[in-house]
Amino acid sequence: MALVDATRVRHIFAWGPREYYRMQFEDLRLVEPLLRAVRTARYVHPTPIQAQAIPLVLAGRDVLGCAQTGTGKTAAFALPILQQLSDRSARAARPAGRVRALVLCPTRELAQQIYESFRTYGRHTGVRQTVVFGGVNQGPQARALRAGVDILIATPGRLLDLMGQGLANIASTEILVLDEADRMLDMGFLPDLRRILTQVPRQRQTLLFSATMPPPIRKLAGDILHDPVPVQVARVSSPAPSVAHWVYHVEKPDKPTLLVRLLTQTPHTRALVFTRTKHGADKVVKRLVKAGVPAAALHGNKSQGARTRALGEFRSAQTPVLVATDIAARGLDVDDISHVINYDLTPEPETYVHRIGRTGRMGAVGTAMSFCTSQDKDNLRAIERLIREPLRRAADLLENGGLSPDPSRAIPHRALQPRTHSILPGRSPSKGSRGRRPSPVPAVS
Repeated sequence: MALVDATRVRHIFAWGPREYYRMQFEDLRLVEPLLRAVRTARYVHPTPIQAQAIPLVLAGRDVLGCAQTGTGKTAAFALPILQQLSDRSARAARPAGRVRALVLCPTRELAQQIYESFRTYGRHTGVRQTVVFGGVNQGPQARALRAGVDILIATPGRLLDLMGQGLANIASTEILVLDEADRMLDMGFLPDLRRILTQVPRQRQTLLFSATMPPPIRKLAGDILHDPVPVQVARVSSPAPSVAHWVYHVEKPDKPTLLVRLLTQTPHTRALVFTRTKHGADKVVKRLVKAGVPAAALHGNKSQGARTRALGEFRSAQTPVLVATDIAARGLDVDDISHVINYDLTPEPETYVHRIGRTGRMGAVGTAMSFCTSQDKDNLRAIERLIREPLRRAADLLENGGLSPDPSRAIPHRALQPRTHSILPGRSPSKGSRGRRPSPVPAVS
């Protein structure tokens, strides 16, 4: 087996894509139970963030990871954590009722996805894991903690609640992971994170992953990481190169009609529509359903049951259109989202990158459409500065009396799978997805 040392792997991806596809999971010194789970999922090639981070985590180093969304960050820490804990379990008895690895993340949906990834990759290891988050009855979570777990995936608020009740003991944590750290800070979790950090041992391995690296994240990293190795596979806030960016200049009263026309005239597998507010998401769903377009809403005012149901129906394509606030902009891992539509253009350029990161994942082709009103032009320019390219103008809908899409100029979007045999939670590999260009969208004249 070829061995890849931590110093060398940090520079592997200066070689280029051909060398990337020569690497296999066997090259990363993963143990057989993990390789068996990887093979069962029919994965062969690690993604750049995985190939860089896994050897470092196995070597016990602290890692400061920055990668654009959709690059497989979860497996980059889940696989080596499972290996480390399974190795240590063979040498020492587990501390009864104590957590050995703690993964903190900002949202319920992301916590559940990380938990499912640990279950998938660790099915042959004997390592136990559970997930805790708010919005649901804590009874099952408390029972799982009492039974004993090695890995705990948690949102900060629910973890603090359980710690306050004496149900979660993190005093023996060996590995701490902060995933989507910038989002946690954006959501106001910094005080909660500080409280949690006082309860974990100072001598630990810490991994911090973030899609962006603003100054507050760098300060947090400086406070909690010890001699970290930086891992970055793309510049900060860079969108996937396989996504085509389109902008429709349209005023607010015309946006509902344009959205209905695009969704009914543009072939798509799944479309994710972003609105600025929860009320706006509900209004858009009502308009779409009235027009005969199956759609569901996802936002913070929905109960956990309703959110889980909406996501399940979106994943199965029973409801192929999901209208969401920025709660879905991070960590949402759903196969074959062919289109992301910014119904309301975000005033935060980095949020634009996170939103469109739901499509074009792992090299698959995606299409991002943005509705830009006359009040949004400053936001549009800020986005273009950040991603270092202009959004392609579909048409100026204010000319010639308003909306008149020309379906004859539409080229169907070919639904594509992620790159063959790259590992991402919940994805099935397929052939023939490399090298395809983003497809055009219907022109509006």
